[in-house]
Amino acid sequence: MEKLAVLGCGVVGSGVVELFEKNKNLIEKRCGKTLEMGYILDLRDFPDKPYANKLVKNIEIILNDPEVTVVAECMGGVEPAFTFVKSCLEHGKSVATSNKELVASKGDILLQTAKENHCNFFFEASVGGAIPIIRPLHKCLIANEFSAIAGILNGTTNFILNKMITADMDFATALALAQEKGYAEKDPTADVEGHDACRKICILSSLAFGKHVYPESVYTKGIREVELKDTKLCEKLGYAIKLIARVQMLDNHKILPTVMPMAVENDNLLSDVNGVYNAVMVRGDGIGKAMFYGRGAGKFPTASAVLGDMIEEVQLSDTIPAQTWENVGNTDFIEDVSKFTAKYYFRTTSADVNLLSEVFGEIASQTISTDEEELVFVTEHALNRMELETAVKTLAQKGVQVLAQYPILVA
Repeated sequence: MEKLAVLGCGVVGSGVVELFEKNKNLIEKRCGKTLEMGYILDLRDFPDKPYANKLVKNIEIILNDPEVTVVAECMGGVEPAFTFVKSCLEHGKSVATSNKELVASKGDILLQTAKENHCNFFFEASVGGAIPIIRPLHKCLIANEFSAIAGILNGTTNFILNKMITADMDFATALALAQEKGYAEKDPTADVEGHDACRKICILSSLAFGKHVYPESVYTKGIREVELKDTKLCEKLGYAIKLIARVQMLDNHKILPTVMPMAVENDNLLSDVNGVYNAVMVRGDGIGKAMFYGRGAGKFPTASAVLGDMIEEVQLSDTIPAQTWENVGNTDFIEDVSKFTAKYYFRTTSADVNLLSEVFGEIASQTISTDEEELVFVTEHALNRMELETAVKTLAQKGVQVLAQYPILVA
């Protein structure tokens, strides 16, 4: 018999315990092992829970029990999660986690520690909740050279933007609704400022391209400044504004990871991902494009992904080589955001179309004039950041103010 342990008995941790106990017989049959939920680490007491007798408050109890072979970390944050996970790995106990902040900031260290101690550090649940994306990247798609990954990786912001489009809500009203429904925290900063999506694209970038990408290296802009007016105007032009986390391999073999609101063309499947759902589009030289879609968060969807990792770890006798990346000690492999290039959606104060064509070379034939005498258009040619800044400055000199701008994510 092998014992499992769970660190943290919050929403996800309790979900892992409950789902394991519910499906214990099925899990044992499928993995060919006799398993027991041995310990649940938490500083709180849960006397009314059926697993109250398994609660412990000292990590040493788990570390010193040789029957514990696999541990789930569901505490969140970097510390003490990092110290506890590293100690488990150093004791030869594999770890599965849903903690994207931990993986994004310390993944390289923990993967190396797992390798040195012939165990595994898995994190399927850290990106997209129940959506399988980590395992497909390093298993099913291992024969591919990846060129780009783009996705909607935060259900809270996707819910807010979707309500702005479909229910004519401004940002503040849609955020309040998300908080009321429990989709957004009382302090929604991590979601609406893009930090959550940033951590997730760091993980996907690191795994796909083999070098650790830290959040500090990712240009990140949230959705606080998105106006209801632009969501509706974009819709008229055939786009949906989404918070897109993206990484692209450039021609110079550097990668460019970004998180920002983008206008997504209606013929791109990502434009139809609504509510709290997540989706990830992967481009590879063998597959072309593949999309992974599903509920990106929630107690049991996330617990399902954590347990999936734990069950695989129970069956492994050594570290798997594919799920890893290295810290190269520099960021030379990451391109500066100044090299970011895209077509753009613009909303400006009233301007002559000839002037716009003069500044941008050419604009799309479809333009919209608003009741406020503003002009909305899309550029026909892609602009890099320097060209974008120059164009905005030139318009200002001509008395035309840019009121909103969004890069276009093409199919």
